[in-house]
Amino acid sequence: MYHNRGDSTYTGESTTYGDFSGLDDLWTERPEVVRGMERIYQRWVRDFAVDGFRIDTVKHVNMEFWTQWATALDRYAAERGRKDFFMFGEVYSADPAVTAPYVTRGRLDATLDFPFQDAARAYASQGGSARKLAAVFGADHKYTTDKANAYEQVTFLGNHDMGRIGTFLKQDNPNATDAEILAKDRLANELMFLSRGNPVVYYGDEQGFTGSGGDKDARQTMFASKVADYLDDDEIGTDRTHASAAYDTGAPLYRRIADLARLRKAEPALTDGVQTERYAADGPGIYAFTRTDAASGQEYVVAFNNAGSERTATFATGSPDMTYRGIHGATGPVRSDGDRRLTVTVPAGSAVVYKAAGKLAEPTAEPTITLTAPAAGATGTVDLRADVDGGQLNRVVFAAQVGNGKWRTLGSADHAPYQVTQTLGTDVPAGTALRYKAVVIDSAGHTASATASSTTGTPPAPEVPRASSRDYAIVHYKRPDGDYDGWGLYAWGDLADGEATTWPAGHPFIGRDATAPSPTSSSGRAPRTSGSWSSTRTGTRTSPPTGSSTSPAPARCGSNRARPTCAPSGRTTPPRTRPRPSCTTTAPTGTTTAGACTSGRAPRTPPTGRGRWSR
Repeated sequence: MYHNRGDSTYTGESTTYGDFSGLDDLWTERPEVVRGMERIYQRWVRDFAVDGFRIDTVKHVNMEFWTQWATALDRYAAERGRKDFFMFGEVYSADPAVTAPYVTRGRLDATLDFPFQDAARAYASQGGSARKLAAVFGADHKYTTDKANAYEQVTFLGNHDMGRIGTFLKQDNPNATDAEILAKDRLANELMFLSRGNPVVYYGDEQGFTGSGGDKDARQTMFASKVADYLDDDEIGTDRTHASAAYDTGAPLYRRIADLARLRKAEPALTDGVQTERYAADGPGIYAFTRTDAASGQEYVVAFNNAGSERTATFATGSPDMTYRGIHGATGPVRSDGDRRLTVTVPAGSAVVYKAAGKLAEPTAEPTITLTAPAAGATGTVDLRADVDGGQLNRVVFAAQVGNGKWRTLGSADHAPYQVTQTLGTDVPAGTALRYKAVVIDSAGHTASATASSTTGTPPAPEVPRASSRDYAIVHYKRPDGDYDGWGLYAWGDLADGEATTWPAGHPFIGRDATAPSPTSSSGRAPRTSGSWSSTRTGTRTSPPTGSSTSPAPARCGSNRARPTCAPSGRTTPPRTRPRPSCTTTAPTGTTTAGACTSGRAPRTPPTGRGRWSR
């Protein structure tokens, strides 16, 4: 039940199918593995009433597994009254295009927000441009589904793998004083606690822990340590070393984090209010947004400044002629003008929060909406965008129909630009009609709607795997009629001892590949399946057959034993003789091919370097 590919090289398909630093990689394409993993985690839900799961190394497992597994776990938890069951995964990448699909396609609720971590470090520690933060939050629509959005992303500043925020601060600012490092650490935590997402503090960060790097260098104990490598670590904002315990509730970072937690609790919109970007300096300086309670209309202005001197910015808010009073990092009030514009000054390396004295006014005009569909020929993941005029605190809900399938909700957007994504499965034929609808509702309950349409194109051809030196071959065979009864692989040529078969006998398949239907597929068809066979080779290079009927599923199997790992499948009675489609493949120079499909009788002398499907 393992892939048996050896240690991962973390490139190409090895990222998914290779062993993770010696840990055997489960064969997660197999249906029985998926079902088994579902049962294991269902028991945790049933017997121990857990609230959710933090899932490690998510990107090293095929996407189809997550789609099936997460959907099953959500359904199981909901049936037992756990409507808010929460699953988030570690997808180690700072690119939202890499992390977001595990929410939209993989059906997890969130991922660890590595893109935020990367941008927060750049801004708070390295004096980077506010535009990098804007780019991360500007990609939030990529996480939107019918059940999740970016507000559920799990934000953090450092962890056990990469290292602590304190470590990064000292690496990025080697000549800074302890007071300067402390100020940057405070700013980083303010950024995390006051922006969208679920903030996570890595233990010890509240005590100012640093360390020389990640992994074991970031796993200091809270109690007094005798580990030599830890004893010379600084603890930011203190004179303490790891020779003494670190449970100090008076530590400066502990107090700042506690203050921020209390602020979020007292002002719930700072936790889950609509986040609307208002200003982003092109370089070091101010980054500002508003957080607004969608139910009450209470608005807050949040602004950060990573520059070495105070900065001032003027930007739009939600209310004209409104007074905003400081509730964090600021004292005196500020007031917006008749055009809703507000001027804010933020001290160097600090954050400020202002709370509006009144609620947002009722909208003066009902909303109108236009909808832009993807261009004709759409494939893969596409964007859908709506433009709204009028209204106030608008929310847009998007739905789509693929072909004659059911209408499906894609998700909703609560601020401009109003966008969601849709993933079109590779099984959707070119020329399939795409229909879209968007409905906007404002704070007064006014609604408007718009429709649009497009058509699908032909998905790009899958990338052809490059040949590599291995001691085994992996063969996938897909029959359009789904009938594998009696079929096996006839093999000959330069094979390891015991691998060759005598025609018409062949190696039986060892399992079935499994893929989940695309979430946007309207066909309702069962998952595609194919047979898989594996064999070990010695002293030769192998290449997969070209032109054979291989499965389009990204499933793999393998064996590192001296003989193929074959579970008997198909019938044991003599095979029927009937015409079958024929195809053959010739191995490239210097290689041999493990198998190809053919029909009819076996040749008297099989051509060297070929294989045949036998029945």
